[in-house]
Amino acid sequence: MDLSEISNELASLDGQISDIIRALSNGFQKLEKIKDASRQSRQLEELTGKMRDCKRLIKEFDREVKEEEDRNSPETNKLLNEKKQSMIKELNSYVALKKQYASTLENKRVDLFDGPGGGDGFGEENVLLASSMTNQQLIDNGNQMMDETDQAIERSKKVVEDTINVGAETAAALQAQTEQMSRIVNELDSIHFSIKKASKLVKELGRQVATDRCIMVLLFIVVLGVIAIIIVKLVNPNNKDIRDIPGLAPPALKRKLLWDQH
Repeated sequence: MDLSEISNELASLDGQISDIIRALSNGFQKLEKIKDASRQSRQLEELTGKMRDCKRLIKEFDREVKEEEDRNSPETNKLLNEKKQSMIKELNSYVALKKQYASTLENKRVDLFDGPGGGDGFGEENVLLASSMTNQQLIDNGNQMMDETDQAIERSKKVVEDTINVGAETAAALQAQTEQMSRIVNELDSIHFSIKKASKLVKELGRQVATDRCIMVLLFIVVLGVIAIIIVKLVNPNNKDIRDIPGLAPPALKRKLLWDQH
């Protein structure tokens, strides 16, 4: 059944609940592989939080189903209620599993603190041990514990100082990398500007070269035309269809005029 055809809100809630149930399944599988009690406890707390979220989402799903009940057919309402019951049943199975793990962890804690002889025997042993010591032994033991505490504090201080130094070095490295990145960005901007400027100059030079070529072609055509006219005039000086070029008269005609004058 596609819940998006009924309500987008129901489809969204169904997806969220499915994701949490899948996370619970993976979480409990991971919990089985953990041997340390403290890690088991933290994992169990995380899973408990997910179960709370799942319970809240199922309640929202139920409320949305009731709001859509009047607009849906009886068959659709039946399917939605069955889906809700399936969600509740699956969540309850994980709740029971959580209780089982919590009981096991609680028993481990009791065994850890009580010891083989029980809690009372452990306390009595400590009392007897302290009462059997002299005042000087008690003082020495106290001084030793204080020295150990001071050493632990000094180690903690050293760890904190090392952490601060590492943080400062990391911050300096990040600052240097940030400045380097800024320089690289500025250089890239300059290169981009230079490329745009060079492209513009190339286009202008191309236009100038094209213009110069056109002018040269026109001049060449004019020169060819003049040469052609000169050749025609020299070959056929009596051709009246071609006007004389100023300053260039047929030689034969000039000689004839001079001869007539005589």
